[in-house]
Amino acid sequence: MNSFTNIIAIALIIVGIFVLSYQGFNYTKHEQIAKIGDVEITAKTRENVYFPPLLGGLAIAAGIVILVIGRINKK
Repeated sequence: MNSFTNIIAIALIIVGIFVLSYQGFNYTKHEQIAKIGDVEITAKTRENVYFPPLLGGLAIAAGIVILVIGRINKK
C-alpha cells in the first residue's frame, strides 16, 4: 500500500507542475452548421481550456503532504 500512495503522490506533484507550466490548452472544434443535399457547411472554432494556477499549487501541496504522511507512518 505504501508504494501505491507514493505513486499517487508523485503523480499529483507531476500534474501540479504540468498545470503550473502550461495553464491550459487549445483545440479546434469542427461544427456542421448546415447540410443541403450533398453540400455541407462547417465551421472551425478554436476552444480554450484554462487551468487555474491554484489547482496546480493544490496538487503539488497534496502530493507533498501524502509523501510526508507516508514517511511518518513508515517509521
